[in-house]
Amino acid sequence: MLGVRLMLRIGIDLGGTKTEALALDATGRELCRKRVATPRGSYQEILSALVQLIETVESECGARGSIGLGMPGIVSPATGLVKNANTTLLNGHPLDQDLEAALGRPVRLGNDANCFALSEATDGAASPAVLGIEWPTVFGVILGTGTGGGVVVRGQLLVGPDAIAGEWGHNSLPWPAADELPGAKCWCGLSGCIETFLAGPALARAHRERTGQDWDATRIARAADEGDADAVRTLDQYAGRLARALASIINVLNPDAIVLGGGVSNVMRLYEQVPSLWTRYVFSDVVTTRLVRAKHGDSSGVRGAAWLWSGR
Repeated sequence: MLGVRLMLRIGIDLGGTKTEALALDATGRELCRKRVATPRGSYQEILSALVQLIETVESECGARGSIGLGMPGIVSPATGLVKNANTTLLNGHPLDQDLEAALGRPVRLGNDANCFALSEATDGAASPAVLGIEWPTVFGVILGTGTGGGVVVRGQLLVGPDAIAGEWGHNSLPWPAADELPGAKCWCGLSGCIETFLAGPALARAHRERTGQDWDATRIARAADEGDADAVRTLDQYAGRLARALASIINVLNPDAIVLGGGVSNVMRLYEQVPSLWTRYVFSDVVTTRLVRAKHGDSSGVRGAAWLWSGR
């Protein structure tokens, strides 16, 4: 029965194929989790599915909760409408306003990379408890289909007036070698963006161009661990590019920790190799920034959505 006095934070991860919701208690303990297919017919169907999913979670938990929603895209501060979402039915609609009207309470929306960063900075691999720092500055990186990023300072997301803080993937790869210029064309319209070098498909493409082998990051990493020289060279090249890209973040933000998520984050050799390489490019005689792997893995996005109502 609804109305039981229980502090709930409900997070929703709205993806192109699935939508997942979970409820956390005040300590971050997961109470329940539900997943449904994301409707593909219309915006109104997506909205109705979100409302029904929230009602199902609250019914199971016996209480109403705060609502945070993460998605690949943002609500434009200029128009109040969703833009850049790969679930294209959302674009051009005031999703937060419509969801608030349907639920009768406030809703907070966040980019999926921002939710990832917030999750890991709150109770994940870069939390105060893990780092031993009361208010760590954290940069969260998703190395997957794209290269998203998010910034957390003093327990709060740093979004910026145009909602683009953390979009490191659409800067140029720093200190490029001659054979890295001008770089591949990026979907954003420019060439040589970090995303075109460091996203999962870019790693696979680099290996394919070198060897003719059509392998994904997991297979490349496994082959490297087994001593395959071509796979080792591909990952060495990737680690060097990642080190340069993250060094530019350290030079600007100097975070206490950088957390990696997404499929490429499972390449374990990166956590030793990259920090040994980035010192050449960081403008300091010492680099204390830690490079760590996400604690919550694929669940970080939905957990971070719940933590949009952290109360800090």
